[in-house]
Amino acid sequence: MTRAGVGTDADADESATRRIVLATDGFGAAEDAELPVLVAALRERGLDAVAVDWAEEGYDWATPDVVVIRSTWDYSERLPEFLAWVDGVDAVTALHSPAELVRWNSDKVYLAELSARGIPTVPTRFIAPGDPVTLPPDGEIVVKPSVSAGSRDTARYTPAQREAASAHVRMLHGAGATAMVQPYMGRIVEGERALVFLGGEFSHAVRKGPVLTDTGRIDNTRVAHPDLTGHTPSEAELALAGAALAAVAARTAGPLAYARVDLAPADDGTPVLMELELIEPNLFLTMAPGGVERFVEVVHGL
Repeated sequence: MTRAGVGTDADADESATRRIVLATDGFGAAEDAELPVLVAALRERGLDAVAVDWAEEGYDWATPDVVVIRSTWDYSERLPEFLAWVDGVDAVTALHSPAELVRWNSDKVYLAELSARGIPTVPTRFIAPGDPVTLPPDGEIVVKPSVSAGSRDTARYTPAQREAASAHVRMLHGAGATAMVQPYMGRIVEGERALVFLGGEFSHAVRKGPVLTDTGRIDNTRVAHPDLTGHTPSEAELALAGAALAAVAARTAGPLAYARVDLAPADDGTPVLMELELIEPNLFLTMAPGGVERFVEVVHGL
């Protein structure tokens, strides 16, 4: 595979002394609008920055001083290969996020661990291949694979669509995937909240509209982040995000370079954790005043 088209080593600032790689993939190189902005901002800060496809054949990952996973958006479709790459890079240079954390965060079964540790999460039933397919009889539900990104292979079902929901679970099992079954959060129409942390500190937040606006249909062409607007998080949202990040602190030697904490309002309005994004989340840096600059400062200090 070829180098992502957002700059090359040759045209980096010759005076730069530290090489920073933002890891992407072919899709990310084409569609991650923030990627060239971040490469340019890092170079302006005096760093030798370049974006490289994580699967680029022959690239020497011992060359950079720091590798930041940025938009490796195909990882969920190539997980064993991706995790092998993560382990290899982590062994030869500084990787963010670290390999152990990436491995843990790559499968949403981590939600069960966080729930057991007292973090309010969306109630989730995990149904592994070979397990009986039993679904709650009441209420709307969401079915999705435990390893996924961008709402891929995800659908919402009404009680009248339980047979279709069961077929969805069996389809996931046929692909070797564990299925997640969650109640559909009715107040998601008020907006899912995404709180972004850089270097362990809260940076900014956005609110996005609901993704699963219809029922009984898997649609992998859905817009993953519709109707984005800025958001001022409540004290309860900030507290929950902080508690979720504190729960994983033992898995990393210091503050995370970045994290995105996705929350939704429960029926009573209190926030619950939907996902803890530590691998390749869209950080919406260009939506927040100073977001790009804060990211650059964190990377500069890695």
